[in-house]
Amino acid sequence: MPKVNINVPEHLEMQIAQLVDQGEFVNREEAIEELLSTGIRAFKTSGPMDGDDRFEDDGMMGHEDEYVF
Repeated sequence: MPKVNINVPEHLEMQIAQLVDQGEFVNREEAIEELLSTGIRAFKTSGPMDGDDRFEDDGMMGHEDEYVF
């Protein structure tokens, strides 16, 4: 899996840490991966619908659990 370095505002880092501490995610890596995936799916369903398929994929990249909005 490719590695990506990002800078996030302190308030987002605190929220991610809180979700991990609450047991919503096993670790930061899992939290960030799932939150990004959820955000991209939400964008695809509510974002521009002009045929832009830049984010088209073949599902959940092997993940069985999927949130439905």
